[in-house]
Amino acid sequence: MAILNIRIIGDPVLRTPAEEVTEFGPELAKLVADMEETMEDVEGAGLAAPQVGVSLRVFTYRIDGQSGHVVNPVLELSEDRQEDQVEGCLSIPGLGYPVPRYRWTKVTGVDKFGNPVTIEGEGMLARCFQHETDHLDGVLYIDRLEGENRKKALRAIRQADYETIAGRTTAERAQTVGSSFGGGSFGAGSSFGGQA
Repeated sequence: MAILNIRIIGDPVLRTPAEEVTEFGPELAKLVADMEETMEDVEGAGLAAPQVGVSLRVFTYRIDGQSGHVVNPVLELSEDRQEDQVEGCLSIPGLGYPVPRYRWTKVTGVDKFGNPVTIEGEGMLARCFQHETDHLDGVLYIDRLEGENRKKALRAIRQADYETIAGRTTAERAQTVGSSFGGGSFGAGSSFGGQA
């Protein structure tokens, strides 16, 4: 297993819809293991494959004692929403804003061996599944922001000092990265992506 480089906003892979996984074998198993190790290293709640530079529909998660991974996830969402909570993202270091999300989520897909997986969740687990699946669609949480929060987030990312924060984060993470993906990135305790 290896700790992978987490890509930072501005990397095109984060804005590219990921491909369905069609081959199950040792390479996919290694990717999932590396993603789980990377997520642990940065104390994240979730991590999507595009965040480590791999454009495949895979994410890992670890919320409230539940952990695992889903390959080729499909979401079913409740009609009602949960109260907005602050989300951050490992690919957008140093920022966090209240994000609207659905109250309940059911995710179906398969595991790294191709076996069916179905998980239901509310609260943070539902939020994590939505955040990570967004990554697989090339969507970042800042795209879900509305009004003044959206303006603040975009303004913060455009500021020159944000590049300093992102650069410092990348340098700090580079100390533990150990894979062919190179570089380093960010970690924050309660964030998604995952923080997300």
